[in-house]
Amino acid sequence: MEYPRIKINLEKVRKNTETIVNRCDNLGISVAGVTKVFCADLKIVKAYMDGGVSYLADSRIQNLMNLEDIDVSKILLRLPMISEAEEVVQYADISLNSEIETIKALSKIAIEKNTVHKIILMIDLGDLREGLFKDEDIYTTVEEILKLEGIELIGIGTNLTCYGGIIPRQENLSRLVELKKCIARRYGIELEIISGGNSSSLHLVFENKIPEGINQLRLGESLVLGRETAFGNRIDGTFDDAFILEVEAIELKDKPSVPIGEIGIDAFGNKPEFIDRGIRKRMICAIGKQDIDLGDIAPLDEDIIILGGSSDHLLLDVTDSKIEYKVGDKIKFKLKYGGILKAMTSIYVKKIYV
Repeated sequence: MEYPRIKINLEKVRKNTETIVNRCDNLGISVAGVTKVFCADLKIVKAYMDGGVSYLADSRIQNLMNLEDIDVSKILLRLPMISEAEEVVQYADISLNSEIETIKALSKIAIEKNTVHKIILMIDLGDLREGLFKDEDIYTTVEEILKLEGIELIGIGTNLTCYGGIIPRQENLSRLVELKKCIARRYGIELEIISGGNSSSLHLVFENKIPEGINQLRLGESLVLGRETAFGNRIDGTFDDAFILEVEAIELKDKPSVPIGEIGIDAFGNKPEFIDRGIRKRMICAIGKQDIDLGDIAPLDEDIIILGGSSDHLLLDVTDSKIEYKVGDKIKFKLKYGGILKAMTSIYVKKIYV
């Protein structure tokens, strides 16, 4: 099977990574390259490494297992499940944490394995995803962590924009810097890392406004798509087309633009609505919602209209295109972050490297 396929330009990924890593390095910020969007594919991981990332980071322990033989520190991004504590200690050098009971479970396994597991304590700055919210809870948790064997508290971190859409600013990120100072005064420990978020924090890097003391960012979308995610702006010197989806046309016919008969719910439980454009040239391509989300793809041929799809079919209106398409032709799409994630995860989409 050759199609559908996603074509990955490894040199563009490497160049994106190098460009952003260099900008961060100028401010003393190390980059953790987030590999979850491409399921820790080793060829793309190498492009990250060649581009200069200091860590590899992923939300899934299965992906970190795939990276076991790579000589670089690995970070588990999603808060660990207690049920996976043994795997976390074995395959992640560092994990992000907010629950003391989970940290105790990691401590128990680390002691059994005669090792030390490092953690970054997550602080919720208002986005309301993971992290400790109240100062008193933060200090209480730090006290508990410092009593544990097999655990080393190496830093504090935060996550913004992923749930609540809260923009990283000097004001909210500065709280992390102040917390680090308070922890040093209270407990006499100097935390190694202040992890200031993801690609949405990059606008502060480019404006030279990121608070002094923030020394790590966890970056994924910016490396693969060349854009910061607070405002969606392109990053100078990067590429947004390192990942291209190619699909094959399997039907091409003139049909009405509105279905005929009483409209009920579709295969996904929704009642569809249609715009009457008259008789149109409609193309069906061999890919569907099992493999991609329709809102995450954009045809390179800008005259194509995405009509919709089912589990296995993508429906396009090619009436206005200047290209005379035929069955068997290949249609190319740029991908958003979610499109890369889903296509790379699908076993039905072939991966090609250039």
